[in-house]
Amino acid sequence: MENNKYTDNCDDEKPTVMVTNDDGIDAPGLRALVRVLVASNRFRVLVCAPDSEKSAVSHSITWRHPISAKQVNIDGAIAYAVSGTPADCTSLGISQALFPLVPDLVISGINMGSNCGYHIVYSGTVAGAREAFFNDIPAVSISYDWVGGRSSVDDYTLAAEACLPIFRAIVAEIRNKSYPLGGFLNIDLPTDVANHKGYKLTRQGKSIFKMGWTQVVSERQGGKMLSSMEMESDSTAKTESDTTTVTAGDLLFKRQVKGAQIDDFDSDKRSLQEGYITVTPLGAVSQAEDDCRSYFDEWLPSVAQRFSSSAL
Repeated sequence: MENNKYTDNCDDEKPTVMVTNDDGIDAPGLRALVRVLVASNRFRVLVCAPDSEKSAVSHSITWRHPISAKQVNIDGAIAYAVSGTPADCTSLGISQALFPLVPDLVISGINMGSNCGYHIVYSGTVAGAREAFFNDIPAVSISYDWVGGRSSVDDYTLAAEACLPIFRAIVAEIRNKSYPLGGFLNIDLPTDVANHKGYKLTRQGKSIFKMGWTQVVSERQGGKMLSSMEMESDSTAKTESDTTTVTAGDLLFKRQVKGAQIDDFDSDKRSLQEGYITVTPLGAVSQAEDDCRSYFDEWLPSVAQRFSSSAL
């Protein structure tokens, strides 16, 4: 393993930031983020990201077999492409098995497509930050609300630049030993990021794309679902080879977006649509709402009375 370029700068007092994502190490969102971090000349930058797209894998981890890491040339950073999931990448990158130092801050993104509401559960981008949070390392996940026909790759650079003050503020609080470790931040940037309305602290809402299934006869039928939850519609989108093996008698199905459910009140998704950069503190615990818990407080004792083995 060649870490000479990194270890030569170990006496550098710049804070260390590690970048990961779920769109893959070659994704324009990650590359733009790294370029902005490097150009700021305020951070030592590491990259540990999946070697291919791992969108919507949530917090899955590789358990039963080793993962590989291959050094990749990214100007100004020490970078590795890893065969695992976003959570794997963060876990490996902060472990000191790959890099000699534990990063001060982990940044996961910039994702193609927003991650608000219930979609946070599916998100590999958010999982990359959550894994750092599990290990008491400050973390941020970042997503850009990509819309086909309106967005361009230049918007990722604008998004990264808009987040720089947050990164600097977090690092300053880390240095002062005053940054809280009880959560991590999920940031979403609006489609018209050049004209955003500023930062807004929000809470996770209940927005979600309603998904269905449609039967197809081949992997290529119906187009490719992008990580933005859109179907591929332009020639610049990355294509993949047909690797699905279908034997005679098998049925083949693809996901299909049926519609969207958006909160009617103040939430991350609603504020994002209004043009704000939403900053949502997240944790790891998924609690039921109070009225639901109250229902089960009364319901569970009755189960033993009504459906015990002696009553059957």
